[in-house]
Amino acid sequence: MSTSRAIKTASSLLVTRLLILLLAALLALPAQAERIRELANFAGVRDNVLVGYGLVVGLDGTGDQTMQAPFTGQSLTNMLSQLGITVPPGTNMQLRNVAAVMVTADLPPFSRPGQRLDVNVSSVGNARSLRGGTLLMTPLKGADSDTYAIAQGNLVVAGAGAEAGGSSVQINQQAGGRIAGGAMVEREVPVDLGANGGLLELELKEADFGTAQRVVSAINSEFGRPVAAARNGRVIALDGPANDNSRVNFMARVENIRVTPTEAPARVVFNSRTGSVVMNSAVTLHRAAVAHGNLSIVIDTRFGVSQPAPFSEGATVVIPDSDIEIQQQDAYLRVVEGADLVDVVNALNALGATPDDLMAILEALKAAGSLRADLEVL
Repeated sequence: MSTSRAIKTASSLLVTRLLILLLAALLALPAQAERIRELANFAGVRDNVLVGYGLVVGLDGTGDQTMQAPFTGQSLTNMLSQLGITVPPGTNMQLRNVAAVMVTADLPPFSRPGQRLDVNVSSVGNARSLRGGTLLMTPLKGADSDTYAIAQGNLVVAGAGAEAGGSSVQINQQAGGRIAGGAMVEREVPVDLGANGGLLELELKEADFGTAQRVVSAINSEFGRPVAAARNGRVIALDGPANDNSRVNFMARVENIRVTPTEAPARVVFNSRTGSVVMNSAVTLHRAAVAHGNLSIVIDTRFGVSQPAPFSEGATVVIPDSDIEIQQQDAYLRVVEGADLVDVVNALNALGATPDDLMAILEALKAAGSLRADLEVL
């Protein structure tokens, strides 16, 4: 081995060891204190989803084909009738520049009439692209079927595509777009905070009795009196002021109190669609032996032709010739054990398994009692 190659190899090993030591040091650090606003929300302070059905016009021949999407023509006829234009019954409108769409938006808490919302527009029919289109006035309704906002404007579509000579190319999706500030709030959603004599409820984003106890202790310590009481592992009752301005100041003060949450339970998350495997720092492995190997079967078929002799009155016959090969990867028992995440990762990497195989191995380790973690499949 040359001197330069040896230096490069030594440098690579040194960098790898430093990264492992850094990861181990980070995992050894205590949990960071977080503000309560990052751990919990006040009950009633939330978004509300809105949805509406509308039409996008001005498309360059990429709209719905009305024969396959008749509701687009019906929607346009109804809209024109409201504008005083009558379409004779039975008229077959060959529309190519119109598309039926669904419009969605989130209505933030404390929104007032006149405020603007961002909206997402998605095609319902078979429109090829919404690029260059304009959304016509679309009422956005809540779960109670009341209209809370009106959407209208020009779409911004991130995708692009081109067609020529029977070939086509497309980048990203073109059947959906977005309008920044495309909806105007017409009706507010009432939020009654502290309606019951100033009583407020704080809801943890993740239910945990230990974190709830720490939040209650931190709030009571901040105010110097018992203003917080836990109802369960998620809900904390607060005795806030009855005055609106004092209540806002009280809530702001509560949100900025820092609390160190309890350590999250050991968990391994599988994403079956992408093959991702993610585990947190609390995962540990008790001593176990694992053998891992792959079995592959390859079938290769070649077709030959049997040609009869001249004047033999025989027929030409196609004869398949199949070769079947079975390959099995060598597998050996390996001992896996890990007290922290770095040890667990090193032990699993020693198996040389793919992410899909790793899912099966971890499930088997869980069944054997070696893996100390909850398994969650997305």
